[in-house]
Amino acid sequence: MSEREPQQKDSRLKPTSAVLDEMHHGDIHGAFGTIRQSDVAPRRTWRQRLLTLAAIVGPGIIVMVGDNDAGGVSTYAQAGQDFGYSLLWTLVLLIPVLIVNQEMVVRLGAVTGVGYAKLISERFGRFWGWYSVAGIFLLNFLTISTEFMGISLAGEYFGLRSVVAVPLAAVILIGITISGNFRRWERAMFVFLFASLLVLPLALLSHPDPGAVVHGFFVPGVQGGLTSNSALLIVAVVGTTVAPWQLFFQQSNVIDKRITPRWLEYEKADTVIGAFVVVIGAAAIMMATASAFSGTHEFGHYLDGLHVAQGLTKFISPAAGAIFALLLFDASIVGASAVTLATSYAFGDMFGLRHSLHRGVREAKLFYASYTGMVVLAAAIVLIPRAPLGLITTAVQALAGIMLPSATVFALLLCNDRAVLGPWVNRSWLNAIAGVIVSAMLVLSLILVISTVIPSIDVTSLLVVLSAVAALVLIAGGTWNWLTSRGRAQVPEVSREERENWRMPALAFLDRPVWSIGRRLAIYALSGYLVLSIIMLVVKAVELATQR
Repeated sequence: MSEREPQQKDSRLKPTSAVLDEMHHGDIHGAFGTIRQSDVAPRRTWRQRLLTLAAIVGPGIIVMVGDNDAGGVSTYAQAGQDFGYSLLWTLVLLIPVLIVNQEMVVRLGAVTGVGYAKLISERFGRFWGWYSVAGIFLLNFLTISTEFMGISLAGEYFGLRSVVAVPLAAVILIGITISGNFRRWERAMFVFLFASLLVLPLALLSHPDPGAVVHGFFVPGVQGGLTSNSALLIVAVVGTTVAPWQLFFQQSNVIDKRITPRWLEYEKADTVIGAFVVVIGAAAIMMATASAFSGTHEFGHYLDGLHVAQGLTKFISPAAGAIFALLLFDASIVGASAVTLATSYAFGDMFGLRHSLHRGVREAKLFYASYTGMVVLAAAIVLIPRAPLGLITTAVQALAGIMLPSATVFALLLCNDRAVLGPWVNRSWLNAIAGVIVSAMLVLSLILVISTVIPSIDVTSLLVVLSAVAALVLIAGGTWNWLTSRGRAQVPEVSREERENWRMPALAFLDRPVWSIGRRLAIYALSGYLVLSIIMLVVKAVELATQR
C-alpha cells in the first residue's frame, strides 16, 4: 500500500477537511489523560479544567524544554563563563518572543490541521516552500549533530567513550519514537523533561551572587562592552532560545496530538508554561557558570560543555560537575528527539507521506526512515575526530538566530490569511508585537554581519543606529498599515461555538493569496539578506577558529 495519504480516505473527515493524514483526526491521547473526540462538555470547575490541561499538555512544554538542548545548555554556559551575569536580561526579553512566536503556530496547527512546511508551500508556492524547508533541513541536521556532540561530551565526563555513548543515545532516540504510539512517545519525553529539573539543585550548589543576578536580569549590558564576539553570542542565545525548528515542530505536534480549536486555550497555557520553564532553566545554567568561573583564570575562555563540567567540579563541587554533565546528556536527548521529529514532520508534509506517531513503522516507513536516517548520520558525523565541537555549537545557534526572522515572517503572513485562519487571524496588537520581534532579530543579525565585515566598528554605536532605523521603519509601516486598513473588511464577529468549530477548508478549495509588489520585494530582500548573513557567519566562525 502506498504511503501517500489520499486526503479523503477516512470517512470521518468532512469533505472539505484540510487534514492530510487520517490519523491526525480522533481522540486525544496525552501522556496524562484522554479527551474523546465527542467530548463537547463545558469545563465548569477547576478540577475539570486541570484534568483537561493535563491531557493537552505536551507540545508546548516539549518544544520549549527541547530548545534547552545541547546547544542551548552549552550557549548559556558560555554566556555565564565568558560574560558573567551580564546577559541574564536577554532571557527576560525572550519570554514574550517565545510566547508570541509559538502561539501563532499553535493556532495554525489546531485550526488548519496542516503542517507549517505544507502551508508555506501551498499558500506562497512550492519555491518558497522548498526555500524554507531546505534551510530548516540544513539547520536541523546541524542542530541534531550538536545534540550528539553534547552526548559525546557528557559521556566523556563520566569516562564513557564516544563510540559507546553516541550509538547508545541513537538507539534510545530511535526506540522511543518508532513505537507507533503517540502517548508512549510523549510519556517517554516527559521522563527526560522531569530530569531537566536538575538545573535547580545546580543553581543552588553554585551559590550565585543575589545582587549580581538582579542586576543582570534588569539592567541590560555586556560585561566588557558590546563587541562582535559578544554580538555573536547574543545572537546565539536568541537562536538557541527561539529557534526556527520550534515553529515546524509545535505546529505538527499539535496536529499529531489531534488538538482542535476547541482546546486551543489549554494548548496556549501549555506553551506559556513551557516558555517560563525554559527561561528558568537557561537562567539557572547561566548563573551557575557565572558563579563558578568569575574571578578564575578560566573566566572568558569557554571551550565546550566538557570543560564547563570539569570547571564546575573544580570550582564548585564534584556534584555540580556531575549534574551539569547529566543535564547536558538529558538536554541532548530531548533536543535530538524534537528537532529530528520536526524535520520528519516537514519531510512528510512536503512529500505527502503519512507522518504520524500514531502509526506504526509498517504504515509510515518513510516517515520513520527519515527520522532514523538523520539520527544515524548525525551520530556518525560526531564521531569524526578533532572536530571543533564548541565552535560548531555556537555557530549553529547563531545560524538559528539569523534564520528566525524569515521563519517568523511566514508565520506572520499565514496568521493574517483569512482563508487559512478565518476568525482566528491575528489581531492588530499581535501583528505589532510580531513586527517588533522580527525587527529585533534583524538588528541583531545585522550587527553580526556588519561587525564581521568591519571588525573595527563601534558595535554599541551600530546598535543605536540600527535600532533607530528599525524603530522608524516600524513607525512608518504601522502608520501606513493604519491608513490603508480603513477600507478593509473587518474580521466578522462570531460566537465562541462557531470559533471552536471553524476549521480551514481543504487546501484545494483555497485561492492562493495575491502578493503586493511591496510584500514581494520585502520577501526577496529578506531572503537575500539571509544568504548574505549566513556567508558572513561562516566567515566569523572561521575567524574564531583561527584564534583558538
